Parts: sequence; structure tokens; C-alpha cells
Amino acid sequence: MLNLAEVEFPQKLQCLFHPDYSRYRILYGGRGGAKSWGVARALLIKGAQKTLRILCAREYMISMKDSVHKLLCDQILALGLDGFYEITQNSIRGKNGTEFSFVGLKNNVANVKSHEGADVCWVEESQTVSRMSWDVLIPTIRKEKSEIWITFNPELETDETYVRFVLNPPQNSIVQKINWSDNPWFPQTLKEEKDQLRARDIEAYNTVWEGLCRKTVDGAIFQKEINMAELEERITRVPYDATKPVHMIFDLGWSDMTAVWFLQFVGMENRLIRYFEVNQTKMTDILAKCQTFGYVFDTLWLPHDAENKTLAGNGRSIEEIVRNAGFKTRIIPKVPIVDSINAARTIFSNCYFDRENCHQGLQCLRHYRYEVDPDTKQFSKNPLHDIWSHGADAFRYIGLMIQEPKKIVKKQIQLPVSNWMG
Repeated sequence: MLNLAEVEFPQKLQCLFHPDYSRYRILYGGRGGAKSWGVARALLIKGAQKTLRILCAREYMISMKDSVHKLLCDQILALGLDGFYEITQNSIRGKNGTEFSFVGLKNNVANVKSHEGADVCWVEESQTVSRMSWDVLIPTIRKEKSEIWITFNPELETDETYVRFVLNPPQNSIVQKINWSDNPWFPQTLKEEKDQLRARDIEAYNTVWEGLCRKTVDGAIFQKEINMAELEERITRVPYDATKPVHMIFDLGWSDMTAVWFLQFVGMENRLIRYFEVNQTKMTDILAKCQTFGYVFDTLWLPHDAENKTLAGNGRSIEEIVRNAGFKTRIIPKVPIVDSINAARTIFSNCYFDRENCHQGLQCLRHYRYEVDPDTKQFSKNPLHDIWSHGADAFRYIGLMIQEPKKIVKKQIQLPVSNWMG
């Protein structure tokens, strides 16, 4: 059997083997600190010594390529444990019954809750994990003496994982910051890359390599607007006004997110009372979710591609599905992205956001950034398409719906509300 004394770890990762029980073991810091490498090794060693059920989770996992499966496989070979662990396409099993399984947290509640018997849950790249995902995962890992291991590179100090586990760590936690300087095997190739970034952009260097949070992301599109909203206390408690109807503004996706903002107009104020996002979810199920909030709805605003007929919709468009469900719809016209960004900036000063119910949407606005041109290394005019862009795209549409109402053609049919499920 593998001798733990023969396996090398950075000194700061010895906390992974601390004999006293800790509900949370939290490793955070910059690139090159060997956090993921160390956790993979530690879990494989522990799993070889004792039968464990280990859940490897992350916020988004469309396929196994998005998981730590490959990292674990590489470490199995490096540790000489290939005779002990059997590697399958979707799991890793030890001869003693230890099992590694993999799950994406976002909008996967049923699958997450099926792992309530896990001994250890490792959440990798957890800087992107939302408040809702944590609220589902933490009570799911409920076995006596079960642990949650968390690894991440911090970005914004407002990110949920940083606030929850670094600024306000739970009781019975080990919180360890580890950077490249704590890794005795830090490679020369990364050292050169690190030094080049430090010479070029010290703020980016501090975040990428030293694990320091930044106030805003580089190239943030709505940086000034979000800062002003905070200063003017427009990110606050925004209750639903039952005397005013609610508009829903969508950005559509399937593998990507479908993002929805819930908006009320009260006087001169644009009140954003709720935001939510889902993926791989049928429009009828999304509408059913919207109904559970108990709002009185006015109009559901859809992007221009909602007019396209799809095979998934049995030859119907998203617009037709929504109208057949009894909702009024309007199509937001396609315009240059720069115009919709400007429209959103124009209406931002009148926007009030519910801090709790719009938390994830606000994170999207904070992280929405311009992409970097691979040739010039400068910011381009195009927003980066990533996990944060869908909520920000839906917010851009709010700017268009307010600024260009005369250009939007109203489409609706009168159907009994009782037929809304189709």
C-alpha cells in the first residue's frame, strides 16, 4: 500500500491531512500553488486507505471533460495507484469500495441531492458557484463527519464563495491561502509567465498569481454603473409592488444559460425585483417556474432569435410556445451590441436592484467584460461570451425595451390563462 510519508506535498497542504475533523477545508489563492493537484492526491490517498464516497462537484459540468476526472486519472498514474483504482468513463472506483463521482451543481438539484451519502465533497473552481448552488449542496452533504473541500482562485471580493468561506468562514473550518511561492516545485515556464504579467499589469498579476481580489474585473463593461448603483444605495431591498405588473426579459439558451430579469416600472424607477437562470430546461418548465413567484405579469420580452422555428419545439418558435401559454410577448429587435450596451448604460441610473433576489444577476453585470484580442492583447469591442454574459445580455435587452419602444412590434393573442401549459 502507498506510504503517505513518501508522497510530497507543499507544506501548506498538510492541512488536508489534519487528523481533527473539519467540516470545511478551504484552499484559495493564485495560480501555481498546486491546490487542485494537492487535493486530487490527498483524496486518492485517503480513498486508498479507507472506503470513501467522494463527490467531485463544480458549478458547470456539461460533460466529463469539464470535471476533475482527467486530473485524478493523471495523479493515479503518478502515485502508482493504477493497480488499485479502476477508471471508467464516468467514475473512478477503488478495490476497497471507494468511489469518485462527478456532478455539475447548476440547475441539477435532483442529481446533487442523490449524493447525500458522500463522505467528502470536493468543489473545484468554486469562485463561480452561486449562492443557490451552495444552499442546495451544503445541506445535501449531511452524512455524519462528512466534509466539504473547496478550491478556488478568487476574483471579485463580492463573489459568493469568497464572502461565504474567506470573509465569513463557517465554524469548524480550515482556511488556507496558498500561492505559487508556497509551491517548491513551481515550474520555470510558469515563473517566466508570472514575471511577464507582473511587468505588464501589476493589478492583474496580484489577482492571477497572488490571489488578491480586485474591485472590478479587467475590461468590465458596466463598472462605473455598478459602482454608482452601490454608492447611491440602489442595490438594496426592492419589494414586489402588487399594484404594478411585472415584465419578464429573457436571454435564451439551452446548453448555455437562459437568463430572466423580472422588472416593474414604479414612477420613474426601473425596479429589478428578481433574476434567475437555468440551462437545458424547456420553455414550458421555465414559465412554470415563473408562475411560482406569484407575480401578476404584463409582457414577456424575447430576443429576435425567439422567432426561429426549432426541432426542439416541434416546428414551433419559442415565441409561439410562449404565446400559446397565454402570455403577451414582444420581440426585441436585433441591433449592434454596442448600441444595446449604450442603451443599458442610459437606463442604469434609474435602476434599483433587489440585493438578495437579483444577487446572481448582479454578479453577471459585475463580471461582464470585453474580450481580449489574441493578437494585440488589447480589449476588443466585443463582450466575452462566458458564464456571466447571459444575464448581462438580458439586461442589455432591458435597455432596448425602454429606449426603443416604438421599434418593437407587439404580438399577442387572447387565450385562456388556464391553457398556459400548452
